[in-house]
Amino acid sequence: MSPTTRVLAGLVLGAAGGLALAAWSPTAAVQVADAVQPFGRLWLNALQMTVVPLVFALVVIGVNTASDAAASGRIARRAIVAFILILTGGALFAAAAAPRLFSMFPRNPSLTTALESAVATHAPAATAAVGWAEWFNGIVPSNAINAAAQSAMLPLVVFALFFGFGLTRIDADRRALVVSFFQAIADTMIVVVRWVLWVAPLGVFALILAVCARAGLHMLSALGIYVLVECVLYLSVTVLMLPIAKVWGGETLRRFIPAVVPAQIVAASTQSSLASLPAMLESAERRLGYPSQVNALVLPMAVSLFRLTSPVQYVTSACFIAWAYGIDVGAAPLFAAALLAVVISLGSVGLPGAVSFLATNLPVAQAMGVPVGPLGLMLAVDALPDALATLGNVTADLTATSVVARQSAKESTSA
Repeated sequence: MSPTTRVLAGLVLGAAGGLALAAWSPTAAVQVADAVQPFGRLWLNALQMTVVPLVFALVVIGVNTASDAAASGRIARRAIVAFILILTGGALFAAAAAPRLFSMFPRNPSLTTALESAVATHAPAATAAVGWAEWFNGIVPSNAINAAAQSAMLPLVVFALFFGFGLTRIDADRRALVVSFFQAIADTMIVVVRWVLWVAPLGVFALILAVCARAGLHMLSALGIYVLVECVLYLSVTVLMLPIAKVWGGETLRRFIPAVVPAQIVAASTQSSLASLPAMLESAERRLGYPSQVNALVLPMAVSLFRLTSPVQYVTSACFIAWAYGIDVGAAPLFAAALLAVVISLGSVGLPGAVSFLATNLPVAQAMGVPVGPLGLMLAVDALPDALATLGNVTADLTATSVVARQSAKESTSA
């Protein structure tokens, strides 16, 4: 049984147990929920303890990986710029669209009460509303160690960005030592996360049983809404790649769409961008006629650094939590969360989804000022739209290749 299937089984069994208890005796259901929820919280805390070192290490490594790639030539630099701009556009689109999509669904107040009782942890929860100036001043930490101790992820990531870019300016040998050190930290944290995920079915079972015992079917319907909104946004950003390919990449949709479809079919069936790479290379070279030197560099880079749907997912997760708790998130935190999602996605590409889920989603949720406890439940269902996520990623990879190919062609013509 795959890890995803095991976690889903824990979710189903926990939900069934909670609903059965609630139907049999509401009083007994609350008593059982009180008894099992500490085990769910313990599992969630074990996941959260790895987030600060893992996120810091991933950002530092990601900055230096992107810097190395950009230093390899003009094609690579153009690809990096295209990746960042497309990722930012996707994240901002999700930040604008997700709250509106969630607001279309009614929210039961008992859901908030059940979540607060069942998944509240010692991690920072929703923050009080602050003025724009105070929020802006808090982006750069006055004390990076204090920011890490308080799990203040946005200022911590800002410090990691400064640290990572500063690292690119020092002696190459010393830089390699430091990057190797942080790679070792990241690898170690991933091992710890895998250990914790081994008991994820039990943790998810305890969390969902406690919530369903108190909220009934409302939690399951809420998770269904979360998956539905994710699917809608994945399809939306996939479609948005078409005007980008037309306007920025100079493509005609009559030519681009049929050329992308074979790679999309492989992506949806394998749910792997890496497995779709041969199909993408064939589409780019034979069907679209892009230069082989562009295809051979940009598409492998895209698979390594560029996942369009990742920041969309991070922002959507945080917006779902805000909706579930009835929190009205302001424009500034939404904007900051979208930009942070781009940074996190560039550093975390290549990690298995279940391993990286909390490390990538928690910083964005905290930047938006929402509780992070529900992420343990969302982990169980987040893999369901993976086929649509890979479909969007592959479409974005070929769109970015069209942009770089057009820019390279212009340079060759002018020369």
